[in-house]
Amino acid sequence: MVGNNLFNIKAFIPLMPSMAKKIRITNAVLLLSTAVPTWLVSETLTPQIVQAYTNRVDLEITRFPGDNYQSLLRRAEAVARAAAQRSFDKDILVTDVSVVVSAQNYGAIAPVLELNVSRTQWRNRPDTQRWAKYFKMARTLLFFGQNTKNANNATPEVTEQVTPEVNPQPPEENATPAQNPESEIDVEVE
Repeated sequence: MVGNNLFNIKAFIPLMPSMAKKIRITNAVLLLSTAVPTWLVSETLTPQIVQAYTNRVDLEITRFPGDNYQSLLRRAEAVARAAAQRSFDKDILVTDVSVVVSAQNYGAIAPVLELNVSRTQWRNRPDTQRWAKYFKMARTLLFFGQNTKNANNATPEVTEQVTPEVNPQPPEENATPAQNPESEIDVEVE
């Protein structure tokens, strides 16, 4: 009986490749006929993902001749406010704005403020002072409060230090007066 089963299987083997091809083609047609319409329906029904992004703006302002540090800060705030509003108005996909305002004074450049704000925060309260981060060292780096001649020319300061002569004995009446000690001059370069 086992031998008869082998005979029947051997007779069936030549038909296998042609049946396997038909089965593969049928599976492929069935798969493609259901997958492609399913993909098309899902793409048309689901909303597209919005690609929101942060807009970064770097600005530089120059100190005017009569400006003090506070007036420079007010101008930096006004420039940052205008840049943020312009960024939100120009592109509807912008969700966040980052504005860095740098100032220039006598050739020195330093960041003065950074404004990081989202669209909803800006819509609710468009106040630069509320959302800005001020850099404390900007005043020093821009030479405000210092002599502008030293900041501009970088000339060394000359300081005199006089060393007093130590004379442990009281002067004698007949003695000649002592010579004035020479003063030492130290040069400090910033």
